[in-house]
Amino acid sequence: MSGVSSRLPVFPWDKLEPYKATAAAHPDGIVDLSVGTPVDPVPELIRRALVDAADSPGYPTVWGTAALRDAIAGWCGRRLGARGVAHPNVLPVVGSKELVAWLPTQLGLGPGDRVAYPRLAYPTYEVGARLAQAEPVVYDDPTELDPAGLKLLWLNSPSNPTGRVLPKEELVRIVAWARRHGVLVVSDECYLELGWEADPVSVLHPDVCGGSYDGLVAVHSLSKRSNLAGYRAAFLAGDAAVLGELLQIRKHGGMMTPAPVQAATVAALGDDAHVREQRERYAARRAALRSALVGHGFRIEHSEASLYLWATRDEPCWDTVGYLAERGILVAPGDFYGTAGERFVRVAFTATDERVEAAVKRLG
Repeated sequence: MSGVSSRLPVFPWDKLEPYKATAAAHPDGIVDLSVGTPVDPVPELIRRALVDAADSPGYPTVWGTAALRDAIAGWCGRRLGARGVAHPNVLPVVGSKELVAWLPTQLGLGPGDRVAYPRLAYPTYEVGARLAQAEPVVYDDPTELDPAGLKLLWLNSPSNPTGRVLPKEELVRIVAWARRHGVLVVSDECYLELGWEADPVSVLHPDVCGGSYDGLVAVHSLSKRSNLAGYRAAFLAGDAAVLGELLQIRKHGGMMTPAPVQAATVAALGDDAHVREQRERYAARRAALRSALVGHGFRIEHSEASLYLWATRDEPCWDTVGYLAERGILVAPGDFYGTAGERFVRVAFTATDERVEAAVKRLG
């Protein structure tokens, strides 16, 4: 068996540690804008649902409770505009990163198969392909790929790291191409409820999919919208045949969302008020950081959605990381997300209001 080091890229965040130490030495402390991890409280109604379900001595089911499936299906109809989503069209998963990393393996992909993802992308798409020993392929326009051997096409809109949103017309074109060539489209839509200068559209919207979910799966997470990164609550929606196969595989693998988390997810998906409140917090932080960065000489590209600003000073990204670390601000270098990002940094606006204010002052 080949070693992990030969199959996988170096874990990128380890390279940031020296810069984190520099930023932490700032007299007023570090402002960590490198990782998009929520810092605001879990809404009370979600915590209450978790506590009320805490006496759960038995095993949960992989497919989740009927109430959970109802909640997912209802949310897809209400928020995505998806029509006719039923229980066979949904599947809870143990956080979206687990799903991204192991989906090619669970689909049975391997040597000779190809997995495609955007040239600038979340690194776990590549990791998932390599874990399955499939070939990772990057694209600028997926419809220009050679479809031979292509089994899985990842979309990511809104994008991590750039915040770019794919227009509806582009999604229609990509879905039509993939269906024509028998390629499964899996759309990572975890930031869909965080559109700022654009209104993100799901591949499950009838204007995109034509009312059929054949060959389409959407990935959604409660980590960002509901501050539930610590709960590992996410789900898939789409093609019933694909999800049915995954359900059977995940049953064998024991990939079960804990029962209290299932109950908390039901509560979270049934309430839109806390999502609006959290959006307002992020909108204020985004505006403050964007203004400070632009005023400091940065240029912001894309960034019309998600929890990040894609920023550049037109210099190598590690120079920018070092420059900001000297000011006690830690950001993610763009080359973590592909060589096309080597002159950009990703700036998360998930820090507290107090820390965001500190960053703004330091950039002033």
